[in-house]
Amino acid sequence: MQAGNVSGDIHFHPGPPLPNAGPTPRQLPADVRTFVNRTDELRSLDAILTGQSGERLVVSVHVVAGTAGAGKTSLVLHWAHQVKDRFPDGQFFVNLRGYDPGEPVPAEHALRRFLRALGVGDDQVPQDVDDAAALYRSLLADRRVLIVLDNAATVSQVRPLLPGIGKSLVVVTSRNRLAGLAIRDGARRMTLGTLPEDEAIALLRVLTSGYRPEDDEAKLTELARLCARLPLALRIAAERAASHPHMRIDDLIADLQDESALWDALSTGIDEEAEAVRSVFAWSYRALPPHSARLFRLMGVHPGPEFSLHAAAALADLPLGRARQLLDDLVGAHLLEQTAPDHFQFHDLLRAYATEQAQREEPAEERRSALRRVLEWYLTTALTAQRWIRPSAVLPLPEPNDPEPPLLLADYDAAVDWAERERAALLRTVPAAVPEGFDTLAWQSAEALWNARPPSAPVADWLDVGRAGLAAAERAGEQAAVVRLLHYLGMAFRQCRRLDEGLRCHERALEISRAAEMRYEEGRSHNLIGLIHLEFRRLGQAAGEFDRAAGIFRECDDPRRAAVALSNTASTHLDAGHLAEAGAAVREALAAHRALNNAESVGNALSILAELLREQGESTAAREAIDEALDIALSRRNHTLEGFWLLTLGDIQRAAGQYGDASASYQRSARIHRRLGDRSREALAWRGTGLTYAATDRADEAAAFHQQAAVVHAGLGDDWQRALELGHLAAAVHHRDPEAARTQRAEALSLIATYNDPRAVDVRRHIEERVALP
Repeated sequence: MQAGNVSGDIHFHPGPPLPNAGPTPRQLPADVRTFVNRTDELRSLDAILTGQSGERLVVSVHVVAGTAGAGKTSLVLHWAHQVKDRFPDGQFFVNLRGYDPGEPVPAEHALRRFLRALGVGDDQVPQDVDDAAALYRSLLADRRVLIVLDNAATVSQVRPLLPGIGKSLVVVTSRNRLAGLAIRDGARRMTLGTLPEDEAIALLRVLTSGYRPEDDEAKLTELARLCARLPLALRIAAERAASHPHMRIDDLIADLQDESALWDALSTGIDEEAEAVRSVFAWSYRALPPHSARLFRLMGVHPGPEFSLHAAAALADLPLGRARQLLDDLVGAHLLEQTAPDHFQFHDLLRAYATEQAQREEPAEERRSALRRVLEWYLTTALTAQRWIRPSAVLPLPEPNDPEPPLLLADYDAAVDWAERERAALLRTVPAAVPEGFDTLAWQSAEALWNARPPSAPVADWLDVGRAGLAAAERAGEQAAVVRLLHYLGMAFRQCRRLDEGLRCHERALEISRAAEMRYEEGRSHNLIGLIHLEFRRLGQAAGEFDRAAGIFRECDDPRRAAVALSNTASTHLDAGHLAEAGAAVREALAAHRALNNAESVGNALSILAELLREQGESTAAREAIDEALDIALSRRNHTLEGFWLLTLGDIQRAAGQYGDASASYQRSARIHRRLGDRSREALAWRGTGLTYAATDRADEAAAFHQQAAVVHAGLGDDWQRALELGHLAAAVHHRDPEAARTQRAEALSLIATYNDPRAVDVRRHIEERVALP
C-alpha cells in the first residue's frame, strides 16, 4: 500500500508514524510528564489489547473535560505510538472536533478521506454514508490497522468509521461516555479521569517552584480541588500563582471561589468538571489587562482554532508589534498555545470560552467588523500569493482597508510556504463569510483560494468552497465571477475524474459567456471543454474545441492562452497517432511558451515532446526533454505535474532497458497520485510497473498490477484505458492461462470497437492478431 497522508485533521499512514503526540515523557515538562506517566490507564489499555481475541476491538475512552489539555500531549496518542508496530497495515487518525465551537467533522467527510487514502477515487466514493461505510469495511477486512477517532461527540459520528470483522483496533476518545458503542458495538470502555490528589499537588508545586515561597499543602489541596484536579485548569491556576509571587495563596483561593460561586449559580450541575474548567478560565480571563482580554475574546471570532500573528493583528485592528505583545501575554497565561514562530492555536475548550465571551462582551457589529477584517486580510494575502503561484489569474488585488497589510511574499517559495501553512484556515474563510452576508468576500475568496492553492494540494478539498463561492457570486449578480468559478469547478471536477460534472460546468460557462459577449471567457470554455473530450477520448471533438479556443485567443491578442490551446492540440494528435502533426504543433507551442517564459507550460510541452520522441525511437532526446520538464515541476513544487511526468520518464527508462530506474519512477508516481487522489494516473503507474515486470520475465507479478489497474479503469468508466490494460493483462497471463487471455482480448476488442483513429486501429489490429494465434 502506498503512502496516503491526507491534509487537514485526517491522516492515514501505511507504516509506523501517527500524528505527533509530542516529545517522549522524559523530555516533557513536569506537568505533562505527570500526566503521561499515569501508568494505571496505560496498563488498562495494554491489558485490553493483550486480551484481544483476534477480531475487531473497539475501545471507548471517556476523557473528562480538561484532562487532555496539557500542551498537545495525549495519553492515548502516546500509547498508540507505543503499540503501532502491532498494526503493520497502517494507522488512521482523525480529529472529529466534536467539541469545537465550529461544526464537528461529519462521519461522511471522514469516510471520504479514509477511502481516498485507501485508494478509492473521489468519483467512486458512494454518496450514501451507509454504502461508503460498507466499502470502507470491505477494504479493511483483511488488514490489521490501528484507528484513532479522537474527540468524538456522538455515537453516530463514530459508528460509520468502525471496521467490520477483522483484526483492527479502534480507539475512540470523547468527553461523552458514548454508551451506545458499548451496547451495540461491543466497545470496551474506560475513563481517563482527573489526576489523583497527590499528583495534582505535585504538579502545582513543580509549576510554581522558584517563583513563590512554598505554599502550605492543605492550601494547595484546596486549590487543586477548585480546579477539579484537571491538568488544563491546574496549569492555568499555577501560572496565575507563579505570576503573583507576593499574593497569599488564601487570596488566590478566594478569587477562584468567587468565580466558582458564579458558575455554580449559572450551571445545571450536570458536568462538574466542565464547570470547574470554566471557573478557572473566567478567573484567568478576568485577571488579564483589558487589551489582552479584548484580543482573547476577539480570537473567538476567528473562523478556525489556529491562526497567525498577522491574522490576529488584522482581526483586532492592531499594529503588528502590539498584537505580538498581547499574544505573548495570552501564551504566558496558558490561554493560547504557540505552535510555531508567530503561529498560535486554542485548546477547543478555550476557543469555546473565547467565543462565548465575544458574544457576551462585544457588540454584534464589532464582532462582524472583526470577522470582516480578518477575512479581508486572508483574501488580500491570498491574492498576493496568487501573483507568484498563478500569475495569469485575473482577480485584481483590492486596496487594504485595515492597518495590517497583506504579507509581503518575496518569491514563489515564500508564497507556496504561506499557502501550505495557512491552508486549513483559508478553507474556513468562505464558510465564515456566507452566513454574515459577505457575498463579495465569499466569491472573491473562493477564486483566490483556487488560484493561490499550493500546487501539491488535492483539489477535492476546494470543491465545497468553490460551490459556496459560486452561489455567492450568483447572489451578487457578478456574471464574470460566475463564469470564472464555473471554470474552476469544472477543472476541479476533471482532476477528480468527475468528468460529466466538469463538462456541465464548462458548458454553462460557455452559455453565459456567449450571452454576455465575454469573448475571452468563451475561448477558455472551448479550451476546457476540449480537455474533457480529450479525457473521454472524443478526439475529433477535442481537436475542434481547441481550434476554436486558439482562434478566439488570437483574436483577443492573448498569445499565452493560444499557445496553451496549441499544446492541447498536440496532445490530441499524439493520442490519435498523428505523429507528424503532433510534432509540428508541440514544437510551435514549445517555442511560444519559451518566448513567453511560461515555466509550467514549457514543462507540459516538453512532456508531450518527450513522449513523441520516445515513440519515434529517439531515446536520448526524449530523456533530455523529460528531465527538463521534471526539473520545472520540482522547482515549482508541483507534485501534480511531477507525478504525471514521472510516467513518461518511466516509459523512456523502460524502453532503454533501465528497468530498476523505471520501476522507481513508476512507484514514486503511484505514491504521488495516491496522495492526490488521482486514481486514473495511479493506475497508469501500475501499468508501467506491470510492463516493467513483464520485460524482466516476472509475468505473474506483472499480471497482478495489470489486473489492479484494469479494475480501477473499469470503475472510472474509462473504456479506452481499460481495453489497453486488458491487452497487457492478456499478454502477462497467456503463458499459464491462454483461455483467460483470449477472453480478456475479446473484451478489450469490444471496448474499443467504436474508436476509429489511427492509434485505435493499430491497437485493435494488434489484439486481433493475438486472438488469431493458435
